[in-house]
Amino acid sequence: MLHGKKLGVIGVGKLGEALIAGLLKQGDLKVGDITGSVHQESSIDRVRERLGIETTLDNKQLAKDRDIIIIAVKPQNMDKVLREIADELRPNQLLISVAASVTTNFVEERMTKEIPVVRAMPNTPSVMNAGMTGLCLGKHSTAEHKGTAEAIFNCVGKTVFVDESLMDGVTALSASGPAYLYVVIESLAEAGVKLGISREVSTLLAAQTMYGAARMVLESKAHPALLKDMVTTPAGCTIDGLMELEEGKLRVTLIKAVVKAAERARELVNNQNSSK
Repeated sequence: MLHGKKLGVIGVGKLGEALIAGLLKQGDLKVGDITGSVHQESSIDRVRERLGIETTLDNKQLAKDRDIIIIAVKPQNMDKVLREIADELRPNQLLISVAASVTTNFVEERMTKEIPVVRAMPNTPSVMNAGMTGLCLGKHSTAEHKGTAEAIFNCVGKTVFVDESLMDGVTALSASGPAYLYVVIESLAEAGVKLGISREVSTLLAAQTMYGAARMVLESKAHPALLKDMVTTPAGCTIDGLMELEEGKLRVTLIKAVVKAAERARELVNNQNSSK
C-alpha cells in the first residue's frame, strides 16, 4: 500500500518522529522517501540525526512533491499551515491531519481544490509502537485512501475507523485515556507503598499487571466482566477489593471522565467553527 510513495510530515515533533520511525521499521518506506518540516532551524539537526530524513523549514515546498502529507502541528496552528500549503496541493495527493478536534470539514474548507482528507486521532503510546488511532474519512477520500491511512498508523499500533461524529468520543477515550490509566497505576503503586512494598517494585507490579490485563482483553476477545469474574473467587480477597471500588464509584467516575472530555472536545470544535 505504501511502497513507492513519497511522504511528507509537517511538524516533526514526538508524534511525527514516532510515525516516521514506525514506517521506516516496517520497511515499506525508506529514508529517501520521507521529508519532514519543522518550525525552527534548531530542530533540523535533531530530526536528521534521529531519523536520517531530509528536513526543511519550507512547508510549501514539501507539499508540492509528496504523495501523502501528514500535518502533525498543534490545533491552533492548523489554519495557518493549511492556508500556507493549499495552493500547492493536488487532488491526487492525500492529506492526513492528526490535530485534535480539527474536523475534515475544517481542513477541506481551506483547500482550493478537492483534496482527499483523512482525520486521525492517535494517542501517546504510539511512540512505543503501542498506540491506538481513530480514523475517519473526508468527503473526497476513497477506499484506497482509507487503506493508505490504515497502513501508516498500523505501524505504531492499532487502528479503527469510525464515523466522524464519534471522533470526539475517540479523543476522550483513547487519546485522553492514557492519562486516566496513569492515575490508576499511580494509585495502585501508592497502595503497595502503604503495604510496605518499595515504590519501584510497587510501580512495576501495578504497570505490568495493567499491561497483562490489557493483553488478556485484546487476545482472548473475552468481555472484561468475564475476565474479572475469573479472578474473583468465592469468599476471596478480590471481591472485597471490588466492593471498595464500587463503593468509591470508580466505574461511574471513569465513565463521567470520558464523557466530560468528549464534551470539551466538542467545545474546541465549536470554537474553531466560530473563528472561521
